[in-house]
Amino acid sequence: MRREGTLYTILFTCGVCGICSVLVSGAAVGLKERQIANRILERQTHVLAVTGMIDRGAHPTASQIREIFQDRVVAKVIDLATGEFDDSADVATFDQRRAAKDPATSTPAPENDARVLRLPKNALVYLIREKGSRDEIEQIVLPVEGMGLWSILYGYLALDKDTTTIRGITFYEHGETPGLGGEVENPTWTAKWPGRKAFDNAWQPAVRVVKGVAGGPEEDPHHVDGLSGATLTSRGVTNLLAFWLGDNGFGPFLGKIREQQGS
Repeated sequence: MRREGTLYTILFTCGVCGICSVLVSGAAVGLKERQIANRILERQTHVLAVTGMIDRGAHPTASQIREIFQDRVVAKVIDLATGEFDDSADVATFDQRRAAKDPATSTPAPENDARVLRLPKNALVYLIREKGSRDEIEQIVLPVEGMGLWSILYGYLALDKDTTTIRGITFYEHGETPGLGGEVENPTWTAKWPGRKAFDNAWQPAVRVVKGVAGGPEEDPHHVDGLSGATLTSRGVTNLLAFWLGDNGFGPFLGKIREQQGS
């Protein structure tokens, strides 16, 4: 067979593609467990960071993150509509984002400013135990998401055990403009959130990002500085928090927590 011929070129190309496909498939299968472990570690890192239990700047090791998470964090799947714990769900394998996309495990969301299209029937929350205690809960971490200007913002909101005092907020995935809406992940901006109040006295979602500069947490507890040059992203953060703290989001669950506390 002539190397300059068309048949040789076709067969050579097919052979190279076949070998590459086998190598890529083998790598994907061989690294699958490591990929899953890395995703779990990344999620644990975000949860610990938003609660202030680790400082990312200190570069904690994977073993340190796993140890703190195991000691202080209890992951729970809840029924989003009732706010009750769903102990039948497997916390280790539950994927809330995948559940929201599956018609069998989700429902259409009511019209909302956060532009959330579908609601998972179940959601994954994190209860942070007080240090040295197996029963007392110190914080509650809720996954939140909603549209910014260009993309869906995915993050976590940490609340004190009183269910209204914000302990932290983080956004770990988005496609907003760097230097503008992308500042949602800037530590200087997220540092302005602790101490703010998520709800008003009637337990209605009240926290929002304002245009310009807000006062401190004590004199202006429901407002946070806006992102300079990113009005629509700032509005998106307000909208997604209003949605997930409301009756269609984690409102029923937080109400159950307050009932247990006698609030």
